[in-house]
Amino acid sequence: MAGFAETLAEISRSCRTLTRTERESRRVLGEHAADSGLSLRDLTAVHLATARRAWSHLPGVAAARDAAELRQVGSAVLAALEIGIDALAEGHARAQRHAVRRAEEARRAFVDDLLYGRSDPGRIAEQAEGFGLRLADRHLVAVAAPAAGDTYHETHPLLHRIERELAGRFGDHDLLVAPKDGRIVCVAPTEQRPALDAFVKLAAAGRVALSRPHSGAVGVVRSYEEALSTLDLAARLGLEAPVLNAVDLLVFPVLMRDRAAMADLVRTVLGPLAQARGGARPLVETISTYAASDYVNAEAARRLDLSVRALSYRLERIAALTGFDPDDALQRYTLETAALGARLLDWPAREI
Repeated sequence: MAGFAETLAEISRSCRTLTRTERESRRVLGEHAADSGLSLRDLTAVHLATARRAWSHLPGVAAARDAAELRQVGSAVLAALEIGIDALAEGHARAQRHAVRRAEEARRAFVDDLLYGRSDPGRIAEQAEGFGLRLADRHLVAVAAPAAGDTYHETHPLLHRIERELAGRFGDHDLLVAPKDGRIVCVAPTEQRPALDAFVKLAAAGRVALSRPHSGAVGVVRSYEEALSTLDLAARLGLEAPVLNAVDLLVFPVLMRDRAAMADLVRTVLGPLAQARGGARPLVETISTYAASDYVNAEAARRLDLSVRALSYRLERIAALTGFDPDDALQRYTLETAALGARLLDWPAREI
């Protein structure tokens, strides 16, 4: 407030408006006030109170010879007060925008470090406390992928809705919700499973993958990678479930651990199907659908939009070309595993 009463006194004599320098000084004061934690309401109130106390002592008011001059002085003082408070508000808002940007940048940097393990685990754990996370606990990570054609970003309405509803129901602590690479990530301790379940329901417009629980900062990285891998596997396998658990798909990383062996299995078992009219793809799809239908002919035919007779013909062709009978319990397992490998390797669309 230093100098404010004196400025009003000078304006009451000259009836001028605030100069550019005086307006900028108010903006700077507004920024300093915001950085010091003063609200705009408090800032406005103290300026109005100062103007009210100074009014009767202003030189221009005392020197006014009639009501017309008094109105002229009053109009100039009120105009200066209005312009000054507007400049204060502008500076205050500018400081708040900068603070928000700094906070967002710090949050983005922390999320990157946390999910990619780019920093010392001890330092990450220390930073995590400021964001309401205790990394010594066991955590689960859920990753929500949007529907086709959409991207989850920092201003996406779904992100704001999820943050608002989770904070309202479970508080701001122990949960981290953030956009990352077009998806939304939720990190939660295992005891906050209800919050994670709520996140899954709120993100139901797309597809959500859930990791297994792991401990510490390194565990969060592992959980995040598990959730991403689960989404990738689901896309490659054509899985339609909206919610995917990493634990349910553990067999696939095992199958793909020896990629060369899997490629050899696909070539050896399914390679002969390329000789069929129409190529290998329809027959590989038949193997996968037959397995998914628990080897029930009528159900598999319905899913493939075939007659039972046409399905039987395809199964006969598979047995004739590969030498493996889909109706033999042991041989069907080899066919099913090879068909899964083909989907993981994108065969026959891609050479292996």
